[in-house]
Amino acid sequence: MKNINPTTTNAWKSLKAHYQTIKDTHLKTLFKDQDRASNFTITWEDFLVDYSKHRIDATTKELLVDLANEVDLKGAINSYFGGEPINATEGRAVMHTALRDEGEHAFAKAEVSKSKQAIKNFTHRVISGEHKGATGKNITDVVNIGIGGSDLGPVMIVEALQYYKNHLNTRFISNVDGDHVMESLKGLNPETTLFVIVSKTFTTQETLSNATTVRKWFVEHLGEEAVANHFVAVSTNLEAVQNFGIASDNIFTMWNWVGGRFSLWSSVGLSIALAVGYDNFEDMLSGAHAMDTHFKEIPFDQNIPVITALLSVWYNNFFGAESEAVIPYTQYLHRLPAYLQQAIMESNGKSVDRNGDQVNYQTGTIIWGEPGTNSQHAFFQLIHQGTKLIPADFIGFKTALHGNKDHQDKLMANFFAQTEALMNGKTAEEVERELEKSTLSRKQKEQLIPFKVFAGNKPTTTLLIDKLTPASLGSLVAMYEHKIFVQGVVWNIFSYDQWGVELGKQLAKKVLSDFNTTTAMDHDASTSQLILAYKSVN
Repeated sequence: MKNINPTTTNAWKSLKAHYQTIKDTHLKTLFKDQDRASNFTITWEDFLVDYSKHRIDATTKELLVDLANEVDLKGAINSYFGGEPINATEGRAVMHTALRDEGEHAFAKAEVSKSKQAIKNFTHRVISGEHKGATGKNITDVVNIGIGGSDLGPVMIVEALQYYKNHLNTRFISNVDGDHVMESLKGLNPETTLFVIVSKTFTTQETLSNATTVRKWFVEHLGEEAVANHFVAVSTNLEAVQNFGIASDNIFTMWNWVGGRFSLWSSVGLSIALAVGYDNFEDMLSGAHAMDTHFKEIPFDQNIPVITALLSVWYNNFFGAESEAVIPYTQYLHRLPAYLQQAIMESNGKSVDRNGDQVNYQTGTIIWGEPGTNSQHAFFQLIHQGTKLIPADFIGFKTALHGNKDHQDKLMANFFAQTEALMNGKTAEEVERELEKSTLSRKQKEQLIPFKVFAGNKPTTTLLIDKLTPASLGSLVAMYEHKIFVQGVVWNIFSYDQWGVELGKQLAKKVLSDFNTTTAMDHDASTSQLILAYKSVN
């Protein structure tokens, strides 16, 4: 990929000048254009993406697309899908898209096909009852043991697809916190529980510590010989997995061209396939592939991941907005913001560009959010009347899965009303007219007016999808994956390494060794004090 500092492009310079002309324009003024809603909406398959409630006009959009062209986004997309080693600091290709299309390369097609067949066969055996526990009982519970991408993706998808779940109960153990592990084991019958250990290297401290604790608990109940029937692993370290006691037939493959936070489409998604069945897992892959095709082939000005990414750049780098909210109007997607926090912030939280130079512009965005309507009774006050500009994605579905129209109507009424309120706000004159009907004195009314004024002009993207299905969920997640990629290309950073997570891991090993020694510790005064305080009671 070409390494281009975006601030040196003509489009960036034009956007800076254009920002000065539009920064104070209110969305209500922009909506005097009666065609605005249709002109700033993309309809694709079962998605309607309305980005008309953004502080942009036709010129903004044109200049943002110019920026994408100047940084050679098209060439970068070709490198991305072509299997080139765009994760340059680790010398790896980034080919999670091959997991839903089996790739253009023979080696990927053969390996992915074999992996999918293994997942299909195993999940069928467990769900049908053919695969039994050591005492001959059917599996009733599945426990996924992993962390980061080996946890956040699978748990998010399983929660999102609860409506499609089969009879298997699914739990997730991630935190190395021993209390979390023991609470997760409560109520489980070892005779009917299957444990899925997910660790690419089978050396991740949290995952291996948790797996070892779980294994000890299990062996105390059923003995060593039963481990092979109840433990499977997703890893590349076959020797370590076999030493753990897991049968070779129960080891599922991973590849170094799939990053952890983009790995739910691989055998890392085994717990997903177990929870909802392989057919639904395959539908999810198909939905993601459809979004891949859209991203590859559609012109930038009608391309959902491209437009959403460029809007993010617009607010981050020109308005100075530091965070974005993700508000799904369905409880099923309550884990989506947490999943996107890792996917986006671990990918684009970089301060060195692809040339190895410190950047002189903002990269990355802080991602946060909760489902509506809960969030309306929590942090929406800050978005509506706070001092920070917070662009927000609103995600909703036309159809309720359980068909309760009364609840769905109320949910969607709030969904549409919030984006309208954030756009329009409420003027002092409107507040004054409302107060005319109250019994307050004139002085009381005048004192109250400023507190009830809403500035509005708060930008939102509305994603309205027909129905939450495995396919539509796959498309939605793939959309955000490609948005991450576009942002990284524009910001000239490597989105697919994560060296920033390593330092803490290295120091944690040193601190852990200090817990078991009486020798002098080589730490700063604060850390040494904290270690001594901990050791005094342990």
